Amino acid sequence: MKKDTSHTIKRAERFQVILIGEGLLVGAVAGLIVLLYRILLGQAGIWLNMILKFIKGSPIKIAGWFGILVLLAFVVAKLVDWEPMISGSGIPQLEGEMSGKMKQNCLRVLPAKFMGGFLSLLGGLALGREGPSIQLGAMAGKGISKALDRGKTEEKFLLTCGASAGLSAAFHAPLAGVMFSLEEVHKNFSVSVLISVMTASLTADYISSNFLGMESVFQFDIGNVLPPSYYWLIVILGVILGILGAFYNWFTLFVQSLYKKLAGIGTFGKLLIPFMTAGVLGLVMPQVLGSGHNLVEAITSHEYVLGMVVLILAVRFIFSAVSFGSGAPGGIFFPLLVLGAFIGGVFGMVGVQFFGLDPDYINNFILLAMAGYFTAIVRAPLTGIILIFEMTGSVSQMLSLSVISIVAYIVATLMKSKPIYESLLERLLEKNGMPAGEERGEKILDRFSVMFGSPAANKAIQDVQWPENCLLVAIQRNGEEIIPKGKTVLQPSDVIITMTDERDSGTVYEKMEKICKEHPEHLVL
Repeated sequence: MKKDTSHTIKRAERFQVILIGEGLLVGAVAGLIVLLYRILLGQAGIWLNMILKFIKGSPIKIAGWFGILVLLAFVVAKLVDWEPMISGSGIPQLEGEMSGKMKQNCLRVLPAKFMGGFLSLLGGLALGREGPSIQLGAMAGKGISKALDRGKTEEKFLLTCGASAGLSAAFHAPLAGVMFSLEEVHKNFSVSVLISVMTASLTADYISSNFLGMESVFQFDIGNVLPPSYYWLIVILGVILGILGAFYNWFTLFVQSLYKKLAGIGTFGKLLIPFMTAGVLGLVMPQVLGSGHNLVEAITSHEYVLGMVVLILAVRFIFSAVSFGSGAPGGIFFPLLVLGAFIGGVFGMVGVQFFGLDPDYINNFILLAMAGYFTAIVRAPLTGIILIFEMTGSVSQMLSLSVISIVAYIVATLMKSKPIYESLLERLLEKNGMPAGEERGEKILDRFSVMFGSPAANKAIQDVQWPENCLLVAIQRNGEEIIPKGKTVLQPSDVIITMTDERDSGTVYEKMEKICKEHPEHLVL
């Protein structure tokens, strides 16, 4: 059923109440799906370790395992060919759908991503569960939207709720789920979306915790709070993380470009590369396989000497890029946290050996590097800070976490490194040539916050060059709604509500983001 303009506006008036109930429903469904996915991936890791122990020292068994890896690569390739939207993390696909540039078929994505992610981890690929969990959660939200016959505006809220629930259930991190979905997916903060997303995230976390317990993902001793006399080291580490984060983004895209040149070998040929690499590494360095949770536990328990930490970091860095660049279903979210932990471990161990750093603070730098590296790569500092203290159960490092995240963010920005998910989305759109939504007639409401220093700030509406096919419906200011007029002066922190046709939503969204976001050339010093 097509939703006309009056229907869309009237329903939007009751969003806050409606979305609480829908957020609860999405959180429950997405939470159960991601819980099952998380349990299955845990089993994949257990089975992989059992297989590697079973084949050790037996050439016949090793040959049999490589044959199974070929079969796994073949099945995953068939899944990716059947539903290309399951390739990679899933977060760029979600961002593309949120901006109106892409569409996903939830009935195909859900089973294909679920099975593809499981088989990839069973094969030992260095991929994470968070991206797929976010995509699975979002597709659960889209499925509920379709089942309830909701409009596109409301569907976007439910996609955001599902993404939040997915991350929450994957990491037992409800606040990080809320922050990531708002900071990276929805890219807007409003009361309506905040309440519904919190409801979905807490519901999913409650379901997950009932089955898997309340313990944080990482169980390691942080030690004492880092004293102020060591903060100069935090700044140095932040600069290093900013540089290495920019290099990670470049290298990830570079490896994708190398795979693109191998188009002639097909999806199966590309996937065969990481699966065979995993087979070899399983014989010589099995600890680098899989998501990498065991590596973080090992380094924080001080099981490795400095040389071994550097070696694992280098191998894991390359293997992660090879795994992700192939297009296998799986995320980079958790793997990059593992890399950050090892960068922090190297930094702390070098400090102990050469600069007299107290060994008790090595784990502090591991924790800080995880947040800083995430921020430099994803460019979502609030999510990084909240995620790390939720995953470790420690809130005592908040000041140092904030400092290193800010420094890493600034350095990565100065190096002109784009956020990784933004770059991946651009690559995906270029690869698939996907236009904005093909359906016509349905109207979409979007909200854009006017930021300090943006082209729209402190200007009259009539003086701003608005996108074509875009109607300004209302201006929200200090909790009140203002009818937009030509002489209405837009103030920083105003929320502009626009209406556009679905077929134009992608283009309009992109132009509105540029108008309302802060730009350096508009800053007044």
